[in-house]
Amino acid sequence: MAELAQQRCLNHTEREAAARCPACAQFFCRECITEHEGIVICAACLRRQSAPATARRTGWNRLGLLGLAAAGVLAAWLWFYSAGQILLSLPSEFHEGTLWKMELTEP
Repeated sequence: MAELAQQRCLNHTEREAAARCPACAQFFCRECITEHEGIVICAACLRRQSAPATARRTGWNRLGLLGLAAAGVLAAWLWFYSAGQILLSLPSEFHEGTLWKMELTEP
């Protein structure tokens, strides 16, 4: 403990060190050190440890977004195709406007 009391923070040289990071073996003050999964570790080492997991998730996120975009394009295409088929199935009198002018009581 005497060794720790004489050390200074790597980032804040005016502060006394509160802990030593087990990953990089540097001394840090209370502000620079954090506890993660029961281990006291510095922010830089924590960032390095969690970076590979984030990179893997990013790949799956991109694949998921690509799949959602493809599904959206397919849904839009199906909607417009269906709307076109409905319009094509309407009688030509409807498109010409003569359907509305017809008498309902034709002989």
